[in-house]
Amino acid sequence: MSSAECFKNPPALGSTSGEGTLLELGGLKTYLTGPSESKHAILLVSDVFGYENLNLRKLADKVAAAGFFVVLPDFFYGDPFNLDNPQFDRESWLKAHSREKGYEDAKLVIAALKSQGISAIGAAGFCWGGNVVVKLAKINDIQAAVILHPGRLTDEEIVEVKVPTAILGAEIDKTSPPEQLKHFGEILSTKSEFNSFVKIFPGVAHGWTTRYNAEDESAVKSAEEAHLDMLNWFTKYVN
Repeated sequence: MSSAECFKNPPALGSTSGEGTLLELGGLKTYLTGPSESKHAILLVSDVFGYENLNLRKLADKVAAAGFFVVLPDFFYGDPFNLDNPQFDRESWLKAHSREKGYEDAKLVIAALKSQGISAIGAAGFCWGGNVVVKLAKINDIQAAVILHPGRLTDEEIVEVKVPTAILGAEIDKTSPPEQLKHFGEILSTKSEFNSFVKIFPGVAHGWTTRYNAEDESAVKSAEEAHLDMLNWFTKYVN
């Protein structure tokens, strides 16, 4: 389930933004950026506002600049969450775009990457996407995961994680409060076969890594700190 926090502060969108290109991958329209010859890929899974988020595409380009081939698919098939539509039905949308469907689509994207010669894949998910990435972290198709201010997760989901996983959370977050994320970190720390990491960012709210105001210097600084933590995690484990 999602909470009201997941739908606040919609980001600026732009269908033609970013330095990358748009192509189909695994049956999904996808924003692709970075060196296509790279054997190391990063899959970014957006929140409910989708893959046209300007901040998210900037982040994709930043990760690509570090040498990764970055893919940001449209998991919502041109139908992102739309607060501006007075006829919009949140429950119907969530049913049509379940995390389970996102997980199945993500596996098709991963298979397509591997068919193109990609040898190592990391996945990062934001809110809705964080829940998709948790599911990916239970199988062997990715080498590392970063989960940023996820929607509601359970102990049972965290127990099944099998790859190096970082969780980045907000101090102000009723959906995934700091105490719960730290508890997840304790669960992950019992798994000696891989490393894990939990970090709570002070003074920020749910969604801060991709739905920040680009004119707010403090908000940008907090988001960029999380972005660097994510990139460092992938640099260490996706190789």
